[in-house]
Amino acid sequence: MKKLLLASVAALAAGPALAQEGIKMGVILGFTGPIESLTPAMATGAEMAMEEVTESGGLLDGATVVPVRADSTCVDSAAATAAAERLITAEGIRGIMGADCSGVTGAVLANVAVPNGMVMISPSATSPALTDAEDNGLFFRTAPSDARQGEVLANVLMDKDISEVAVTYTNNDYGKGFADAFQAAFEGMGGTITLSASHEDGKADYTAEVGALASAGGDALVVLGYVDQGGAGVIQAALDTGAFDMFAFGDGMIGDALTDNFGSDIEGSVGTAPGSDNEGGAMFAEMASAAGIDGTSVYAGESYDAAALMLLAMQAAGSTVPTDYAGEIMDIANAPGEPILPGQLGMALEMIAAGEDVNYEGATGVELVEPGEAAGSYAEFVVEDGALSIVGYR
Repeated sequence: MKKLLLASVAALAAGPALAQEGIKMGVILGFTGPIESLTPAMATGAEMAMEEVTESGGLLDGATVVPVRADSTCVDSAAATAAAERLITAEGIRGIMGADCSGVTGAVLANVAVPNGMVMISPSATSPALTDAEDNGLFFRTAPSDARQGEVLANVLMDKDISEVAVTYTNNDYGKGFADAFQAAFEGMGGTITLSASHEDGKADYTAEVGALASAGGDALVVLGYVDQGGAGVIQAALDTGAFDMFAFGDGMIGDALTDNFGSDIEGSVGTAPGSDNEGGAMFAEMASAAGIDGTSVYAGESYDAAALMLLAMQAAGSTVPTDYAGEIMDIANAPGEPILPGQLGMALEMIAAGEDVNYEGATGVELVEPGEAAGSYAEFVVEDGALSIVGYR
């Protein structure tokens, strides 16, 4: 059996102290910065899993779980690193749910998590470069790599007979990695990239960038940026100048802020974000609604799953020491075992304590492939009547 009965014996020894003090878990997300409109649902999603485990009373003989938030800013690696160091040294956390954006995630991993032997599970860092990061077996992600998303977005456009596009991407690890993956896939399908150019976040005016993209031409503008930052600025400049009226978006642009800002002005535009049509997704959406958030918000389900995986792995290891439970995460996430969906974490804890196998599927149909990242499926979005609608899954 993957989950040894020995784990429950260790849990009994540690249980009373943990129940009194609580297990602190870091939640490092960009509460400020270019995706700040997405992070409230992400944080709440993770904290829902922590609360569910606490209320079950089944973790390590009744331990409580205490979330501790910290701001990654999404873009400031120094700030994210300092926030993670504070969580470890001052708060004594036992795991990190996060970070979010790829650049800060890589910085926290290299500068804080690996030196301190801390487990990280990111719900949203998608840069292909993270696949090869030196992590000592401590880093996982419930979101798939953009190597896959680039291919999916290219397929969406080709299926709509859009074979010539310009591309703009945010000038960081996420944007560059996504743009490279998209370009390779799109050109491999016979498409043409008229121009692929980066943009900087935080500018007041993107007219010059849009002018260059418009001069290159294309049937659509692919925007691989952030919905609360430069990506939105590029769209506004494109609409103001009449350069483009058809857009394609990556996951960093998919959120209510997109249609709140542009609505029917971007009618017919398309996009992709991680998502799957599975039983757990519907269950999580219902639970999230009761918690006051939109369970379909991008990366909310992945955040719930990231927190749940760490806590179930602790139970399997009979320990909250990250280097002890890191090795259990892949087994918890994959077959064989009883499928575990949102709202069933208490049952999963009982099964693990009894030495039984579980296969955590969670809100997003979790399946982790080496070196510890989601295999990945994507929702296809279209802007219809001024709102984002899911029209299928790939």
